[in-house]
Amino acid sequence: MSPRRRPPRRSDVPDEERDGASARMASRVLGFDRIEPGPDGRDWAVRGIPGQAAQKVYRCPGCDQEIRAGVPHLVAWPRDDYGQGVHDRRHWHTPCWNARGRRRAR
Repeated sequence: MSPRRRPPRRSDVPDEERDGASARMASRVLGFDRIEPGPDGRDWAVRGIPGQAAQKVYRCPGCDQEIRAGVPHLVAWPRDDYGQGVHDRRHWHTPCWNARGRRRAR
């Protein structure tokens, strides 16, 4: 049996590798941003939220039902507001977001 190899210390890892690792970890936890065109003609920034990162209860604007803590879902906001605040962010069930173009307004 061979001896265990010591994992590298933080000081042994070059800065560029550390930055890449933290970006990969953030993308695993928070999901990736993507831009999607909406049925209203606006572009929307969309981020997937995995279940382990969903810690609050939200109301889905598509079905008007709760998105409970621990349930994976999407967060969408108008692209023109990207990085300017959280006022227009909405949490959606993934199927509700995908069906938003086929639904009628209530």
